[in-house]
Amino acid sequence: MTALPGRVLVTGAAGDVGAALVHLLAQDGTEVVAADQRLDRLDEVVAAAPGPVTALPLDLTQDVSIREAAAAVSGDSGGSGVAPLSLVHCAGITRLAPFAASDPADWDLMYRVNQRGPLLLTQLLLPAITAAPGAVVFVASDSARAGAGHEVAYAGTKAALLGAAKSLARELARHRTRVNVVSPGPLEGAMSATATAADPAYLDRLLRTVPLRRLGAPAEVAACIAWLLGPGAGYVTGQTISVSGGITMQ
Repeated sequence: MTALPGRVLVTGAAGDVGAALVHLLAQDGTEVVAADQRLDRLDEVVAAAPGPVTALPLDLTQDVSIREAAAAVSGDSGGSGVAPLSLVHCAGITRLAPFAASDPADWDLMYRVNQRGPLLLTQLLLPAITAAPGAVVFVASDSARAGAGHEVAYAGTKAALLGAAKSLARELARHRTRVNVVSPGPLEGAMSATATAADPAYLDRLLRTVPLRRLGAPAEVAACIAWLLGPGAGYVTGQTISVSGGITMQ
């Protein structure tokens, strides 16, 4: 892969998929803006990157933080929009619980981080994204496509991204701006480690639902996102691609 033109803003850059994407893009010489609220971890991701990466504080639960981040990214290009800006929403949060015992406060948190925050940031950056143009990729979850126990509210917030992305893809097509979704399945990293620590049998049960019988690597998801950002996917928009070991097949 060669360097992408312009810049790519990656939210959730301190997470497993976000960090893998930042590393992959920077390795190929793409200019990356890595955004997250976990600043210590974000600094580690930036320091480990093999190319140009700028850290950007971003709290998707706070409109003020979202607006400040959007202004900083737009301001870097002088508002001219000459260089393409692409946006990848890797940020996401889950709270696992049986629906009957789940807390509406957790529903609200997942809604703000997984759906509302990404949509507001996208809206604020539309002038810069469409001017050159760039591309937008939302990272959802195959829980939203296939369903998953203890993830009712989480899957709902991620499913909302699928509909939003298809609708936005239709709106932005006239600007030659593409919008797609990558839908990961179970991955190696923090989420699976946390779940396994709470329930040692969780991983065995989970793998029985995956046709390929293994967890995915964050780098495998990052590779799909990078392809969607690049010229090889220039005729692809409004699509959801599962990187899930076959949980969802179409």
